[in-house]
This record gives sequence, C-alpha cells and structure tokens, in this order.
Amino acid sequence: MVAIGETLQERSKGKDVRTSNVIAAKVKEISLCSCSYCSSNTRICCAYEIPIFFFFSNFSCIHFGRKAVADAVRTSLGPRGMDKLMQLASGEVLISNDGATILSKMNVLHPAAKMLVELSQSQDIEAGDGTTTVVVIAGALLDACGGLLAKGIHPTAIASSFMRAADQATKILESIAKPVDLNNREDLISAVNTCLSSKVVSQNSDLLAPIAVDSVLGVIEDRATAKNVDLRDIRMVQQVGGTMDDTELVNGLVFSKGSTKSAGGPSQISNAKVALIQFCLSAPKTDMDNNVVISDYAAMDRILRDERKYLLNLCKKIKKSNANVLLIQKSILRDAYNELSLHFLAKMDILVVTDIERGDVEFICRTLGCTPIAHPDSLTEDKLGYADHVGDVVMPGSSHKVVKFTGVKNPGKTMTVLLRGSNDLVLAEANRSIHDAQCVVRSLVKKRFLIAGGGAPEIEVSLRLKEYALSLTGLDSYIIKAFAEALEIIPYTLAENAGMKPIDVVTEIRKKHADGVTGAGINVKKNIVSDMYDLNVLQPLLVSTSAINLATETVCMILKIDDLIVVA
Repeated sequence: MVAIGETLQERSKGKDVRTSNVIAAKVKEISLCSCSYCSSNTRICCAYEIPIFFFFSNFSCIHFGRKAVADAVRTSLGPRGMDKLMQLASGEVLISNDGATILSKMNVLHPAAKMLVELSQSQDIEAGDGTTTVVVIAGALLDACGGLLAKGIHPTAIASSFMRAADQATKILESIAKPVDLNNREDLISAVNTCLSSKVVSQNSDLLAPIAVDSVLGVIEDRATAKNVDLRDIRMVQQVGGTMDDTELVNGLVFSKGSTKSAGGPSQISNAKVALIQFCLSAPKTDMDNNVVISDYAAMDRILRDERKYLLNLCKKIKKSNANVLLIQKSILRDAYNELSLHFLAKMDILVVTDIERGDVEFICRTLGCTPIAHPDSLTEDKLGYADHVGDVVMPGSSHKVVKFTGVKNPGKTMTVLLRGSNDLVLAEANRSIHDAQCVVRSLVKKRFLIAGGGAPEIEVSLRLKEYALSLTGLDSYIIKAFAEALEIIPYTLAENAGMKPIDVVTEIRKKHADGVTGAGINVKKNIVSDMYDLNVLQPLLVSTSAINLATETVCMILKIDDLIVVA
C-alpha cells in the first residue's frame, strides 16, 4: 500500500502513470455485488470472467469491470441504441439514453475518469446534443493513445499532433457543411428529427420536432442577427395523463394547477387584466412569536371584525386597480391567503391562481407584461398584465385542470410547452429529449451550417485526415493517421448497434466517400448505406466540431499527466 502523499507509480521507463490514466479514464464504479464470490467491501460486477485490476490510492480499490465509461454509453449511440435503466440512491428509477444524463448519475471514482463525465457535460452546455458521441470519440482516442505510448512515442508529441489533427478536422467539416436559413423551417425540422431519432420518444418525433423548432424560433428577437438563444425563455410544464400526442406549444402561459375555487368565483375570464402580488392576503403577524389571550367573546368578535375589515380593504384595492385575474406568490413567513380573502375575491369576480413560485415571477412578468407588486398601495392599473383569455382547462385523459393564458402581448418573447405523458418516467425523458432538440436549433443559430448524419462526417474527416497525414513526415504523419482511424468508431458503433456487420459497412461507406459521395452514411431503417442528404438526415455543424475539439482537448489533458498524487 502506498502512503498518502507519495506518487502512485514507479518512475521507471515503461511504467508511466499516463498508461494508467488512459485506462482509468474508461473505468466506472460497479455496484456492490450480492454473489458469494465477492467481499462485502469490494465493488465488482460479478464473479464470472471479469478481470480484476487494482489502483492503490486514497480511493478504495477500483475494480475494472468488463465495461468502461466510454463503453457504458456506447451501446446507446444512434437510432438503434439501447436505453439505460438506472436506479438512483434515493430509490428513484430513471430511463434514458442521453450520454450526459447517464454519466451524471454514475459514481465515478478515478479523477481521470471524472474528466469524461465533465466532458459530456461540457458538450451538453456547448451544443446540447452529441453527449454520447463525444465520450465515444474520447474513448477511441484514448485507445489510440495507448497504442502510440506502447510504441515509445512521447506524450507531448502525441498531444501536439492530436490538436493539429482536431484543427484540420474542423476545417474539413466546415468545407463540406451546407449553409442553413433560419426561415427554412423544413431544414430545421430535419435536423431536429435526426436528434430525436435516438431518443425514447422517437416515435413521436413528427409532433415534437415542429414544437421544438417553433418554440426556439418564437423567442428569437431578430433571426437575421441573432447569435444565441436563451432556452430559459421556454417554459416546460409537465402534466401526467393523456399521451405524448396531447403535447402542445402554447404562445402564452400555463400553470400546472387550476385556479383556486374553494370559495367559488369565476373560472373563465376574457380580456383579462392580471395582477401579480407578493404581499399576503391574510391577517398580519408580529415579528416575534407571541400569544394573545382572549378572555371574553366581545374581544374575539372585535379581532375577527378587524381581520375581516383589514382583508376587505386589501381586496377593494385589488378591485380598484381593475384587475380581474390575481396571481399570488408563495409566502414562507405567513399564509399567502386565507379562505376569507378568497371569499371576498370570488364576490368581486376575480379569478385567483395561488402558490406562484418565486423563480417563476420573472418569466410571468416577461410573458404578461406585468410588474410584481410588493405592497397594496403600489397596485395601480399600469402595473397589470394583459391576456385575451384566462381560464381553467381540463386535461384530456385526466380530471386534472391547468390555467391557460392565451392571447398575451408577450413583450419578453417567451413560449410554453405543455408536456403530456402516461407517467413521470415518460415525462422526464420527453422533457430531456425536447431540451436536446431545442439545443439543436440553438446550435444552428450559433453556427448556421448543416452536415450529414449517420456517421458520414466522421468517415469524410477520417479519409481527408489520412490524405493530409501522407503530406507530412515523421511522427506527425503517424499520429494523425491514428487520430483519423479513431474517428471511425462512430460509424462502426452505429452499424454495430443497428445489428449490421460493422466492418463491411464502414468499408462500403469509406469506398463511397472515396468516390466523392460526401453524404454517404448508415441508413439504420433499411440497414443499407445511403446518401444522408437524400434522406434529410442532417445535424448541426457545431455538434460535430464541438465533439471532436472537446474530446481531443480532454484526451490531451489526460495524456500530459505523468503523476497521480494523493494529498491528505
């Protein structure tokens, strides 16, 4: 056992910790096994045919299972990829094939392996899609590094050539990309369909793809000059019940609960004037806890009368502002409302929606054009928001109600997506899938170019890089060729997950690209090689360039680490 603070490797040639990092970057923690072969203090997948390797550090011994981090998500790549069923420590069950989601739930021990988890999260932030692709590419590059290190090539030379190859790959992708116009809705939907084809909700892509495109385009101020999109301007509201086909895009506002009807009052309001209040419609309380002792009924009647008068004055001020829809923010200090205040508001024909979250206030104000009111004396008509219609809507397939605001002025350019599904698992995955689809549209706003999907860009880059490597001499040529071969892991994996013969498929695609068909890729629906441009299988340029560059940077960073030091 190595003492804390000492380096965790021998300094002799050929036993460099870089090799350990390359392997460890592909290791995930395996759950505790219940089989009789395993110790209760070890982590191992099972006792059958699994090699066990040990790293001695302040971590517990890490057992290398048959599957590594890159391989764990590799089977979920592409339209025919498999889903992962995850049971979290809290007992919650999660179904997903999104690389960033899967890796974020893994309990990874080795710091080099954690870099792959952060890599998928970086890709999720930058492009929103390709989170599985970036990890698979990084795994392939790490394998290539292992072979190059075994041949005695210096890590600095490998890292330098890899970065050079990544820059050249970006130029190649930009040369084959096709420009896209944000007003061309069909091209945007084709790109989103490609993203959704690998999701659990792929069978509903005909409905979800237009929703994702329209929701993003609806929050862009000027399509000609826009350089980015803030997806926080799109609100996702989930409602259990019905089917995915009931999902809709609302150019307005939707609250996940119905209006408060305990005291009666209207449920439908036309030409609505909306007030958002942050003060409480309940009896005031002192700053300190105290008790009021009432000795007779007269004192009790006086307290109730004063409370009634106080609340009635508040409600009259609301009515005086001409507001007919009232949104009440949640309060943690005292009750935000009580039954008496709801009774007065119902008598005044004011529709009431309660329990507005503090985090939703800004979105509501931007959508309705209203101003939050912290004190009743500040409530004036110029601070109200407006909508053509506000009312309770019964959700199909359930008895649950939501409040829907339609015909809003929407000065802040916001949109709302009302998601429906049979259970929480479906809704959660649909939410993640639509978010990824919206990120695809955002990527096209950032960099307005499309390239083919189906493994076509990776093969094209691989071929061009091999030609580029032939023009070089020395180690650069050899290392860049290894980089190019590593990129073929994407079409290889797509073919493998689709049940095709990967070697035959990759060879056929390579031949078509050599003949000048830059869009040749894998048609997983018919298990043949087709031109992806003819099938409208398209993806944003930013997704591929970001995946290659981020994977290369991470691998180079791992490659340059020569010591793993544990500090107490």
